[in-house]
Amino acid sequence: MSDSTAVKPAGQTILASTIAKQYIAEVENGVKELGRSPTLVGFLANEDPAARMYADWTGKTSESLGFKYELRVVDKEELEEAIIDANNDDSVDGIMVYFPVFGNRQDQYLQQVVSLEKDVEGLNHKYIQNMYHNTRFLDAEEKQKSILPCTPLAIVKILEYLGAYNTILPYGNRLYGKQVVVVNRSEIVGRPLAALLANDGATVYSVDLDGIQRFTRGEGIKLTRHKVEDVDMTLEEVTKNADVIVTGVPSPSYKFPKELVKEGAICVNFSSEKNFNPDIKERAALYVPMTGKVTIAMLLRNLLRLVQNKAGRIAATN
Repeated sequence: MSDSTAVKPAGQTILASTIAKQYIAEVENGVKELGRSPTLVGFLANEDPAARMYADWTGKTSESLGFKYELRVVDKEELEEAIIDANNDDSVDGIMVYFPVFGNRQDQYLQQVVSLEKDVEGLNHKYIQNMYHNTRFLDAEEKQKSILPCTPLAIVKILEYLGAYNTILPYGNRLYGKQVVVVNRSEIVGRPLAALLANDGATVYSVDLDGIQRFTRGEGIKLTRHKVEDVDMTLEEVTKNADVIVTGVPSPSYKFPKELVKEGAICVNFSSEKNFNPDIKERAALYVPMTGKVTIAMLLRNLLRLVQNKAGRIAATN
C-alpha cells in the first residue's frame, strides 16, 4: 500500500543564469565570427534602482562577451536629442533606453525616436506591427529578420527551456492546448508576450487592473495575427487550469496567491519585485524567480541581428 501521507516533493527553482548559458555562448560565437566589437549605447534618464541594476548587468555582460557598452546618463528633458545624436553616429550599432522615463505616452513616443536599424529592444512600431501580425521578416526575400521585444522573447525562450513548448508539433503551433496567464499588460512586455504566446498556439489570459482579455491564435493554416477579446472572468477562473503563470507586477506589496496555482504548473516572474512567495514551489513544478540574464542575452542577440541586417542591406546595394 502507498503511504497517503507521503510528502509531495517540492518544485524546482530554475535560475535565469542557467537558461541563459546557451544563448550567451551563441552570442559570444557571433561576435567572434563578426571580427569586431559592436557598440551598444544605453540611456538612463530616471532614478529607478531596478533600471540602474539592469544597466549594470547589461554593461558587465556585454563587455564580457566582446561588445562595447556605453551608459549615457542624461536628463529626461534632453533624452530625445541624445537618442537622435546616437541614431546619427555611425560608431553606434545599437541603442536602448531604460524605461520608464516620463511614465506616460511620452515614453511611447521616445521608443519611436530610436532608429529602426539600431533598436535592440524591438520596440519600434515596425517591429511591434510585425510581431502582432506574426510577420517574421522585414523584407519579401525573407533575409532581414525582424526584431522581437527582448523581455517577451526571453520569456518565450525560458518556456522553451522548461518544456512548455511541444517540439513534436509544427513550428508556430507548439503551445497548442496550453493555457497561459500573464499578470501584466504593459505595452513593453505584457501585451507583446500575450501576443507571442497566442501566435504559438496558446490560449492566453492577460490580466491587468482594467480587466481580463483572452488572446488566441488566428484561424487558418497560415501563421496569422492573434485574436483579442474581453472576457467576464475572475483571476481564479482563468488560473485554475493554467499550465503557465507569468507575472510582472512592479510592486513590492503584490504577491500572486499560491492557492490559485494549479498543481504542477510553471511559474515565471519577470518583475524586478518578487511576485511569488518562496512557498510557491509547494504548487508549481518549475519556478523561475527572475528573467534578467536571459533578457540581456536576447538583447545582445538582437544587437547581432541588427548588425547582420545592416551588412545584408549593404551587400544588396553593392
